[in-house]
Amino acid sequence: MKTLDSDRGLRVLLVEDDPLTREVLSAALAGSGFEVHAEPDGTRVERAAATFKPDIALIDMRLGDGVDGITVARRLKGTDDFPLLFLTSATAIEDVLAAYDVGGDDYIVKPFVMAELVARMRAVLRRTGREGRTVFELGDLRIDADAHSVVRDGQAIDLTHREFALLVEMCRHPGMVLSKLQLLTNVWGFEQYDLNVVEVHVSALRRKLEEHGARVIHTVRNAGYVFRT
Repeated sequence: MKTLDSDRGLRVLLVEDDPLTREVLSAALAGSGFEVHAEPDGTRVERAAATFKPDIALIDMRLGDGVDGITVARRLKGTDDFPLLFLTSATAIEDVLAAYDVGGDDYIVKPFVMAELVARMRAVLRRTGREGRTVFELGDLRIDADAHSVVRDGQAIDLTHREFALLVEMCRHPGMVLSKLQLLTNVWGFEQYDLNVVEVHVSALRRKLEEHGARVIHTVRNAGYVFRT
């Protein structure tokens, strides 16, 4: 495999007070190639920013420690000029405006699909010059994650948004068996729980890829799927 200017190694500071959300987001982001440092509240964010040196921060708008996301954003803006993305269940226009007024670069409403969050993060990182282009070259496949394009043996392959996200996730871990739960968490988001949706989309993705070459997504019985050229 050849990966050009991948987002691996980019650092994410996550500030989220809910333990389950914090744990699942941390695992999903790590599975997408990011290094993650998670904080449960805003009490130590300046120290975390100084030592971890993040490329982007994800901040829950409504933290439970009495320090809201806006206050956390102000503290972080005083440490370095990395972008801020707010995660929130609040949809009121005053909340949105407050997020942007404090210097927020994007605002995503819960519940969200994990693939959308990663795409929005990468868009912010590109705009701020902190991320290069991500291109995977595996055998006769060339996947450009930024251009949302797939070419196999010189032929363009038309994939849905979800099929493309699934393919990119598997390309990040070639040769590694990924369970349906791992794929569901990293591609669909932790709010989805129907494992059968993974099987349906893998089948559709395989069919499109195999119109132009041999099988690259293999089933490992009772374990999951592996991408192998």
